Amino acid sequence: MKTISKWHVLVGGFLAYLFDAMEIILLTLALPVIRQDLGLSFNEAGMLASATLLGIGFSSITTGWYSDNFGRRNALLISLLIFGALTTLVAVAHSWALLLVLRFLSGLGLGGVWGIVSAYVTETWPPHQRARAIGFVLSSFPVGASIAALAAGAFLPDWEMLFLVAGVSTLIPVVYILLFVPESQEWKAQKALSRTNSGVGSNVSIGEIFAPELRRLTLLGTLAASCAVIGFWGASTWLPTYLVQERGLNIGMMASFIAILNVGAFIGINAFGLIADWIGKKNATLLSLLGCAIMLSIYSVTEQNRILFWLGPVYAFFYAFASLFASYFSALYPTRVRTLGAGFCFNFGRGLAAFAPLLLSGIAAHYSLALGLLVCAGFFALATITMLFMPSTEGTSVSAKASELLPG
Repeated sequence: MKTISKWHVLVGGFLAYLFDAMEIILLTLALPVIRQDLGLSFNEAGMLASATLLGIGFSSITTGWYSDNFGRRNALLISLLIFGALTTLVAVAHSWALLLVLRFLSGLGLGGVWGIVSAYVTETWPPHQRARAIGFVLSSFPVGASIAALAAGAFLPDWEMLFLVAGVSTLIPVVYILLFVPESQEWKAQKALSRTNSGVGSNVSIGEIFAPELRRLTLLGTLAASCAVIGFWGASTWLPTYLVQERGLNIGMMASFIAILNVGAFIGINAFGLIADWIGKKNATLLSLLGCAIMLSIYSVTEQNRILFWLGPVYAFFYAFASLFASYFSALYPTRVRTLGAGFCFNFGRGLAAFAPLLLSGIAAHYSLALGLLVCAGFFALATITMLFMPSTEGTSVSAKASELLPG
């Protein structure tokens, strides 16, 4: 039964994160049409994308707190229903202010999925397979991005129908999780123990991830993840424009470059899952971040389009840091605050990343997008340096030590 459950968690997590990715990417693809239909300025259109990332940032507290207090399954279902329903409502929203509110609230659901599925897999898969299992689940992001691109090609310029279909289709992972995915047994055991301990409250609070035994982990983890995510979103947002504006590609060629990028990302995420189970989660994360810093630097100064085409998937191969952070943070935080701690570290950075496109637009306006991409590579380098000061998950972990000190 336990073996069957872990496979259902794997499939359910894959589907949930696939639709999570699809909903995040859809707005980016539809933004030019929405901007034209509603007569929005560049700043107003950009704020819609920023609102989503800000909502994702806040989800690190709201969804993580709910998951650790009331269960992984309930939190995952609620997250899916929230962003599915609000994505559907985008189809009938024709004012900028309402779209802004809907995207921010959608972010609260979208951001929660990463932390929940990471904790779910950690608590249902054996230690020697966790990194590759989490890698497989989170490799659904480029798959979801590719499906979003295909859907956009099929429906645009009818963006209302695009968001309606996308929102309703979120019922697919909801139904699968309802029918097949059980609650985490490790979470249930920890919750029961917490309730029976004399004088110990059963509810988790945000303050626990800043307790003395976890404070350093939370602060360094948040800094490392924030630098990495800012570098990623800054580069990803402006990479299509860079290819068209500074490297002279037409729209069709640019789309091909981005498509091959996603292929490299899918392969890399799964490969790094195996690498992490072999050389350790921290070492694999360091390799991923350093690879992003080096390859993005090379990519930004390369002028031959043929070389750019093949460099793209190599650069994207190192994108695996998101899944590696998931397995790394989940291994370090104790069960009681696993979703809250891991989610806070990663999603706080995603909230900060809302301002990355604005930073790069300023650099591009005064200098060039190539220089902006080099700045993003610098953020990846800072993330790499920060990781050097963080603990390893092998041997006596922070999680093991903290479990003795935290309630429950």
